[in-house]
Amino acid sequence: MAKVTVATDWLAACAGCHMSLLDIDERIVGLLDLVEFTSSPVTDLKHPPKEGVTVGILTGAISNTHNVEVARRMRERCKILIALGDCATFGGIVATRNLAGTDACLKRAYLEAESVVDGVIPGCPELGIPLDTVTGIGDVVKVDLYIPGCPPSADAIYFALSELLAGRVPVVLPAEHFKYD
Repeated sequence: MAKVTVATDWLAACAGCHMSLLDIDERIVGLLDLVEFTSSPVTDLKHPPKEGVTVGILTGAISNTHNVEVARRMRERCKILIALGDCATFGGIVATRNLAGTDACLKRAYLEAESVVDGVIPGCPELGIPLDTVTGIGDVVKVDLYIPGCPPSADAIYFALSELLAGRVPVVLPAEHFKYD
């Protein structure tokens, strides 16, 4: 039986969701019998292969043009797209930038912060141009499964992946339903 291919990437995020994925601990060994991870932000292969993958997992919010490009590429190259974590689901903590506005946040961070000396707001297209509003991934591309949490529990992630591998569409429930002994 061919392995299910999985690609992951992160957008505007802290990496906590990817740490929760690793927190599956020894259960990840069992998953590796069924899954091939093709790319991730922590491996040499950063982008999902052009021939596509079965499952794409995105963490983080959409906050700049680079995030939009990454989300669109992942959507084009996967059959099932998972938005993992609160940032991916609705913008999460990254979306607090919306309260003050992008320009005010950039000015504070790069020009006014106490640690700034001769500050300059970066303006490099390779970094992505900041968007006026931070959003979740579903505002840019179609998402098939949302797994909320900051970060989501390893048990919720494992449950969702296990259900997908069994050919079922997972219904992700609140954390108290994922207590394993």
